[in-house]
Amino acid sequence: MQVKVGIVRGGAVGLTAGAALLAAMLSGCAESSTDGEDQSGSSPKAAASAGTTAAGAVSGGTIGAAGSACELPVSFDVAEDWKAKGIDAEAETSKASKGSDGDLSGDLADAFLRQGPVTAACEIDAKPAGNIGFLRVWTGKPGDADARTALREFVAAEDNVSGEKYHSFRTADGAAGVEVEYLYTSKLLEETKKETALAVGTPDGPVVLHLGGMDTEEHEEMRPAYELAKRTLRVR
Repeated sequence: MQVKVGIVRGGAVGLTAGAALLAAMLSGCAESSTDGEDQSGSSPKAAASAGTTAAGAVSGGTIGAAGSACELPVSFDVAEDWKAKGIDAEAETSKASKGSDGDLSGDLADAFLRQGPVTAACEIDAKPAGNIGFLRVWTGKPGDADARTALREFVAAEDNVSGEKYHSFRTADGAAGVEVEYLYTSKLLEETKKETALAVGTPDGPVVLHLGGMDTEEHEEMRPAYELAKRTLRVR
């Protein structure tokens, strides 16, 4: 599944669009861990394109509650101009299965939409703000795993990761969370880039927020939006 990771988690293609692209390609061809410290940064491009100020990203609204773009077990602020879209993993998998040669397409879609113990639930696109990448939200089921275990399993499922640095943090409402920074190496693209993710436990199961990007430069330029989400994160 390295092609999957190289295309989707590289940030250039959305989850469902990436699944369709990979299925077409195939049919046509017949993080040990140590404690770490928070790291953040932004370039002049990020400040101009992602709606940042000296204090960080500017909020464009909150998601998570019923009636918002993504209904989630948590709520948080989305950076200005970033566009959130809910993902119905079951519906997307079923659609993919019916739209191609049986189980192959469905299995591919399932692989895109699930990682470790969690399933894709929301995709927040940075392109309208001038960057190439996504902040994605993944949710688990009640009793699946605690936040730290869920995050470790999420990272392990990505493959080809190194330099994992885990540390704890508190959400805006005081809930315990865990965060990881690590490097992902794409065999397809033959490059290594930085990725960041966090996890919190909720009564409905673990929730993972993941920030990727086309490369480390894009990742750093989008980092203020991730930090805004982390800073305003609340368990619902």
